[in-house]
Amino acid sequence: MTISNDAVIVMRPPAGEGLPLVCDSPHSGTDYPADFRSALPMALLRQAEDTYIDTLWSAAPEIGATLVAACFPRSYIDPNRALEDLDPDLLDGPWPTPLQPGEKSRLGYGLVWRKLDPTHMIYDRRLSVAAVQQHIAHCWQPYRDQLQPQIGSANAAFGGVWHLHLHSMPHNAYERLGLDPNRPLADFVLGDRDGTTCEPEFVDVVERCLHGLGYSVARNDPYKGVAVLAQIGQPALNRHSLQVEIRRPLYMDEATREPNAGFEPLRQHLTATLREVAAYVRSRIGDKNSKTTG
Repeated sequence: MTISNDAVIVMRPPAGEGLPLVCDSPHSGTDYPADFRSALPMALLRQAEDTYIDTLWSAAPEIGATLVAACFPRSYIDPNRALEDLDPDLLDGPWPTPLQPGEKSRLGYGLVWRKLDPTHMIYDRRLSVAAVQQHIAHCWQPYRDQLQPQIGSANAAFGGVWHLHLHSMPHNAYERLGLDPNRPLADFVLGDRDGTTCEPEFVDVVERCLHGLGYSVARNDPYKGVAVLAQIGQPALNRHSLQVEIRRPLYMDEATREPNAGFEPLRQHLTATLREVAAYVRSRIGDKNSKTTG
């Protein structure tokens, strides 16, 4: 963890010949802005991070993909939320445009987080409207402004785009979501908003690879994907977006945020998965080209 410098996003382009494959990690940031005054100690606040997710998937550029990652923490502002998904009770005055707080805001995990979990409040005060607008302008907007052009340019160049939305999930995910805490959590959860954000074969190739590597995999349970997935994933336009959640104890100690013995084996397995995904994307590009020239 560091106190933030001026960089809020990292973008790594393909190392060689590029593919219409874009990977993004919106929640792995560990650079805490100097104006982030939380009521919680840093060791506790860091429990919100998808720590190391960008590192675990760092081979993406080597296989022809673009990798975008946030440097700022999601607990400061969440780039995976819509601007309207903001809890008005967190503010010290009226927001200038209409708000539509959804289920995430109800739980305390909206555009600006109110809670770390059901028992820990992040702030001991209301936030000024001007401060939240500054969070948006300095972090949320630049992230979206980096990600969306990568999606658009890949789609324009290849006539389609495949997007992996990369996350991790705590061991107590069901409890945090207000669900049955006794349900077993899979090693990986693949989210496509119940089959609406990507072609089913895209999910199949990722699931098949992870199963083959010995992991348990669930679909849309308990995470389906939210704002970014819904915005990018439009299969009818050949835009395919899939969320990948990894159970954190597979690769780190959740209390200390330090990598455990499973980190490097998992990184290698994710690199193998990326290669399978790249091969799939190449086949889809080839299918399109053959239909165009046939």
